[in-house]
Amino acid sequence: MVGNVWGTKKHSALEGTKLLLVQAIETDSGNVSGDISLAVDQNFGAGPGDTVLLVDEGSSARQILGKKSAPIRLAICGIVDQVNVRGKVVKYH
Repeated sequence: MVGNVWGTKKHSALEGTKLLLVQAIETDSGNVSGDISLAVDQNFGAGPGDTVLLVDEGSSARQILGKKSAPIRLAICGIVDQVNVRGKVVKYH
């Protein structure tokens, strides 16, 4: 997660959520790659510097948030502490 987004108004279905800026990383090196995207966090309390797990599909994102009418595509569904890649442990905190 690379940053927060603040807005004076949100779609009513997004009340109680945080809007966060995220960017993909390469699993084994931790290097950032790709464009920055906007994700919604409702339950996980992610913050700048956290490595997060995302769901990148609108219907699934709305199901995770329990908000059928929310205008979202990308949602945070977990905070990652470490990953095992080909026997190598990569820690993210």
